Amino acid sequence: MEFDDVIHTRRSVHQYADADIDDDTLGDIFEDVRFAPSSFNLQPWEFLVVQGEDLERLQSVAYGQEHVTDAAAAVVVLGTLDPSDHAERVTADLLEKGYLPNEDAAEARLDTVDGLADADAETRRVWTVQSCSLAAMALMHAAWDRGIASCPMGGYDAAALRDEFDVPADYEPVVLVTLGHPAEEAPDIERPRKFRRSTEEFVHFDDFDPVAREASASADD
Repeated sequence: MEFDDVIHTRRSVHQYADADIDDDTLGDIFEDVRFAPSSFNLQPWEFLVVQGEDLERLQSVAYGQEHVTDAAAAVVVLGTLDPSDHAERVTADLLEKGYLPNEDAAEARLDTVDGLADADAETRRVWTVQSCSLAAMALMHAAWDRGIASCPMGGYDAAALRDEFDVPADYEPVVLVTLGHPAEEAPDIERPRKFRRSTEEFVHFDDFDPVAREASASADD
């Protein structure tokens, strides 16, 4: 599929066919996800792929949403809250490949990451959510490129999810993503695309001028 097609035709789909996703396809999707960008290239993400009867366990912490168990699989996108997890090998790679000029620069980089690791919990949570959200979008695009529909979900009980799947406290559940072959004539695909704001409204050059609020206020008058 051409990249423009992936971007323009991807939908958040709730209606799935009764068909599995083969292991090779899942593997190929995650091979693409590997190349998502991340802060300091630290790749803080972990992906828990839930399939089969275990989808009922996930549904129980996702407020009973039906499309969780209708999907062939669901992915729990988790982010480490410790930025130093992969810092040494990432930095060693940067030094070896010439992205860093010398050992002193490598040590300085590691010191910066250590400083982030010592930051308050909210700072670290925002840091991991930012990078893992990029990976989650890469996941959805990589899936759709192979005809696998997806739906990102923010509706879940994070504490219950941790308990149900034994997720350590130092990992942040960032988002759930259901995956599956779309059902034939799935309404989420067949209906006209939902409203999208125009680029003229949300792109600002040089000065920030959020006209949308003004337009919304006028519409309410």
